[in-house]
Formats: sequence, C-alpha cells, structure tokens
Amino acid sequence: MKYTEEIAKRRTFAIISHPDAGKTTLTEKLLLFGGAIQIAGAVKSNKIKKSATSDFMEIERQRGISVATSVMSFEYNQCLINILDTPGHKDFAEDTYRTLTAVDSVILVVDCVKGVEQQTERLMEVCRMRHTPVIIFINKLDRDGKDPFDLLDELETKLSIHTRPLSWPINMGTHFKGVYNLFNQTLRLFVPGLQTTTEEEAISISGLNDQTIDQEVGAADASRLRADVELIESIYEPFNMELYRDAYLAPVFFGSAINNFGVKELLDTFIEIAPPPQPRPTVTRTVKPEEDLFSGFVFKIHANLDPKHRDRIAFMRICSGKFERNKFYHHVRSDKDIRFSNPTSFMAQKKNVIDDAFPGDVVGLYDSGTFKIGDTLTEGENLQFTGIPSFSPEIFRELINEDPMKFKQLEKGIQQLTEEGVAQLFTQPVGNKKIVGTVGDLQFEVLQYRLMHEYKAACSFRHLDLYKAFWVTSDNPKKLAEFLQRKANYIGYDKDNNPVFLAQTAWILDTAKRDYPEVEFHTTSEFAAAVREN
Repeated sequence: MKYTEEIAKRRTFAIISHPDAGKTTLTEKLLLFGGAIQIAGAVKSNKIKKSATSDFMEIERQRGISVATSVMSFEYNQCLINILDTPGHKDFAEDTYRTLTAVDSVILVVDCVKGVEQQTERLMEVCRMRHTPVIIFINKLDRDGKDPFDLLDELETKLSIHTRPLSWPINMGTHFKGVYNLFNQTLRLFVPGLQTTTEEEAISISGLNDQTIDQEVGAADASRLRADVELIESIYEPFNMELYRDAYLAPVFFGSAINNFGVKELLDTFIEIAPPPQPRPTVTRTVKPEEDLFSGFVFKIHANLDPKHRDRIAFMRICSGKFERNKFYHHVRSDKDIRFSNPTSFMAQKKNVIDDAFPGDVVGLYDSGTFKIGDTLTEGENLQFTGIPSFSPEIFRELINEDPMKFKQLEKGIQQLTEEGVAQLFTQPVGNKKIVGTVGDLQFEVLQYRLMHEYKAACSFRHLDLYKAFWVTSDNPKKLAEFLQRKANYIGYDKDNNPVFLAQTAWILDTAKRDYPEVEFHTTSEFAAAVREN
C-alpha cells in the first residue's frame, strides 16, 4: 500500500470510435487543455499544415487515418492522464482490442449525424466483455444531425447499455446555441466558427427557471430546453458513479470537438468520475495495483517509431508496484532478468526518459527483440496476464520477396512488424513459406509500405483461398502429433511456435474435427497463456 496517492491520481483511458467520428480531433483538444500541445493539428484539413499529434506514421498523414495506437500523457487538475488514441478503421480493430486490455475506462465518440455505426458496435462488445466503464461523447453538434433523444435510444438499443445525459444541446447545426450541463447546472454558449485553445466560461444560473436562459438563447429555445430536461429527469435513471464504474451506465455528453466546444466539461467530469487503475487478472490470480511488488505486461510493440534511430519500442502497462529505471526485472517467458536504462513516457512521437512510474502508467521500453505482445515483467513472480489474445484472421496472403538481394531485410521486417500486431505471420516448414493473415485489406497496404520505407524490402502478396486459422491443442500428444503429420500441408506455426491449422474450407474443418475428436480447435490464441503456464 506504499503508492496509494500516486495510484489515486492516475486516469488511463482509450478513445475509441468509428472512423471519421472525430476521435483524433477530440484527443488533440484534450491535449490542448492539458497544456501538452499549443496548436491543434487537423487530420484531413489542407488549410492546417500541422498533422495531428497522435498520427505520427507517414502513411497515417497521407491517408488521413489512424492505423496504430498512440500513447500520450499529460497532467490536468492534479491528475496524471494517460490517453491511448486507437485506430478507428475496422481493418486495425485488433490493435484497438489489445489496447483495451491496458486501460481502465473508455471515451466513445459518436457522430451525431451518422449515429451508431457497425464498428462502434464491435468496439462496445469488447468493452462489455471486459466490463470497461464508458463515457459517450456525441460529436459534431455544429452540424445538423439526429434528434438527441433518438440518438440516446439508438445508443441503448445498439450498444446494449443504459445511458444518462450529463449535458444537453440547445438545437444543433446552424441553429446550435450551446449546451446545458445537467451535472453542475451551468450554461455554455456556442460561438459559430470560434476555434480556441480554451472554452468560454460557463454562465452560472440558479436553475432551469433562471430568466438568464431566456435572455441568452431566446424564450422559445429556453422553453424547449426546460421541457427536454424535465423529460430526461423523468425517464432516465439518475447518474450513479458506481453503476458507471460497473459498466452498467454510460454518461453522455454533447459537443463539437473541432470547435473545442463541450470538451472541457467532458474532461472535468471525466477526471472526477473515471476509475483509477484497476486490478488485472492473471492465469493464477488477480493482481491489485496497491501491491508492493512491481508487475506489468506488454500490450503493443512498435518498430521504427523514429525511423532515424531504427528503434523498437515495447509499450508496457504497469499493473502493480513501482517501476524504476536501471532496476532488474524478471521477464517471465524467457526466465531472464533484464533492466532498462532509458524507459520513456510519450507525447505521441516525442519521448522523455523517466526514472520511475506507477500503476496505470504506460512506459516505453527499448527492445532489441526480447518482447512479444502479452509478455509479463515482475519482481520474480511467474505471472501471465490474460485477455491479450490474437484472433483468427479473415484474409490470408503469401508473402513474396520481390528483391532476392534483400532477403534478410524482408525476414527481419516481416518478423518485427507482425510482432507489433499489424498482422499475423504463420510459417510453414516446407519451403519456409510465409503466410500473412489480417482482418482487412488495408493492413497489407500498410505492411508493404512500411517494409519498403523502413526496411528497404520490396514485396508483394499472393492471395490464398483459406477459410480460417485455428490454433490446435490436445490432451493426447500422440493424436496431436498424428494430426500435425497428416495435415502437414495445412499446418503453419505462429510467432510463439504454436501449431495452427489453416483450413481451406468449412467442410475441410468439419472433416478434421470429425476425424480427430481428441484435437481442440481454437479461434484465438488465448489458450496459449494457460498452456505455457502449465
């Protein structure tokens, strides 16, 4: 219980959304309020030359999308906030799923025009699975969108979560006048076209019947606001922080991130209600943040964060105890003790060397190839944190080397990039065939781009007609060996040398299951942690 004060002031969360909902823009504005940056970038604006702080990869700047999780930290109102800005594109959903294992809460951004989209539903499923508390920010109120009550109904129906508005818009689009804060009963007026680094001060009112509201927004809009709030109070359950932290109730805010409107009240409420670092499950027990001994796990690896230095960074979430620079820690998978002379904290691509860090913090560790996603560091205990699986890919292609003189560069590049989780690599022993599996076509474009620009290795991908990849295990070693021998043409091995059955069709899979009932077929690699532990 040494580090109670440090733990209590930390808030570690991810911002998630469907592409183009405004997630990266909201991240920028939160960083503005934290004083971490002075000028907000724009992901797609041609008028603003500075690219978004969190989109540090060249391909992100060219495509105007986030394809990798960015980690950023800043202090605000005596809290240390760690933001993980995640990819919104569905092809990079697996990076987002892994990132959600490293956070204690989530801010979900929804476009008021488009409402809940398919990728939003998938992300919410992961949050429900992990019981992660969610705050919803309905964005782009400066545009004409769906009725706020219709949006709330849509959120509850499609995301299967109860909602509670903590702010309420006064009109939207060209008639948008501002937001009434139900949490602290203040009124904030919207000034069209105003993009500032700080919001205008909220107008203090004595309650909804205060005539100041009529003076500021007009009698008709004031009357509608009172009617809306009366309806909210009668049909939505009161906000309860315990229900929110139990992932049962999602508070909802309205605003316009591009105009920096509604962001400050979102941030102020977030640091007040969001949970501090929470316990983390392992194969053998639950680790509590207040424990004296250090533990943490790697949830992301990124090669060439700075192409000039050819560095490889492992992102580690600290789960318990205190992490210290130059102290030896036990790497559970390799059973070796290692130390780190330059652990770093992040502001997107900017790194600062730190001397120590506490539960909730995300630390960057320079890595020469030691780490894999899911690896654990401790002060001696053999722990394996759970919930960081690889998922069965949906698209498979064979990696083709287009320049035999760069064989080593291609081998190194594909190994490092797939260890990041950009895609999965399955190696077939016969002919050393490399099969890359992804959940979307765009990942192959990113791989090809990065292999050329970061490793100078030219490659192409040949489409393979494969149905799905299944990790295979069995309590009967002889039967498993027989299966692997008989199905050798369909067997590949993942980054941890686990055997994977690459089924060509659903019929072939069903036949294999019928012929080998002793063999188990897994759609995720989650089983591997338990297998290694045993």
